[in-house]
Amino acid sequence: MLISMTGFSKSEAKIDSTSVTVEIKSFNGRYLEINCKLPKLLSHKEFEIREMIRNKFVRGNITVTINFNSDTFIAPLSLNESAIVDCYKQLNLIKSKLKIKEPINFEHLLYFSNYFISKEEDSISESLWVVIKKALTESINQLDKMRRKEGREIEKDLKKRMKVIKNLVSKVDELGIKRIPEEREKLRYRIAQLFESDEIDEQRLQMEMVLLADKLDISEECVRLNSHIKFFFDSLNEDESPGRKINFLLQEMLREINTIGSKASDANISQLVVKMKDELERIREQIQNIE
Repeated sequence: MLISMTGFSKSEAKIDSTSVTVEIKSFNGRYLEINCKLPKLLSHKEFEIREMIRNKFVRGNITVTINFNSDTFIAPLSLNESAIVDCYKQLNLIKSKLKIKEPINFEHLLYFSNYFISKEEDSISESLWVVIKKALTESINQLDKMRRKEGREIEKDLKKRMKVIKNLVSKVDELGIKRIPEEREKLRYRIAQLFESDEIDEQRLQMEMVLLADKLDISEECVRLNSHIKFFFDSLNEDESPGRKINFLLQEMLREINTIGSKASDANISQLVVKMKDELERIREQIQNIE
């Protein structure tokens, strides 16, 4: 089964006055790369979020964005009065030692506000995490469903194009077989033109034909191509993600097709070779999107 690496999902959840939104985007990637865009309060959960993604997907560039809105996370402003007074005394002490005439005002104290203004909470409640995790799981499942659906559509297209290539290989093989006697007659005619009489050394001619047949024979390439095509269809039915395997297989097929094109000095075969390469390139482009 083919699974696409492209997809998008979005899920929402709510608990009390807090609403949670999870978005996941997936694109092509040679390996599995996960990018998490999380609120600061969720940073301690990033490893767990990444593990949830890894348990579901094998390849692709995946971006997870989680947002939540709630007033419950805004801590009320709390001032440490003793710290403010101590800060003011310290500034005045420094002022006296440095003989600075400018008076100390509240603006100066604000430069040290981190020491006497309370900070927001740095984590979320376990109940909220349960809700976020549920929304994340739903979004992951939606993405997986979308990637599988697109994978099925890609698989249909790949099978159709590979059947076209298989038919072209059959035509090339048939033309290759017919070419041997035709080339024999062409060679006989060319040799006859070099001699005044019609007497031709048949033994030498047969030797030349053996050498010529070996150079022009494309049956082995056609056999290997048919073998690769069979392996291609078998790979589509495997449960394991076959993207990398098929990509390597296409490289081998292209090598055989190029060999046929270089060995066959025939216009009809050359046209079929161009069509095969065109279909193979379209398949290769689609496979880049497969997990």
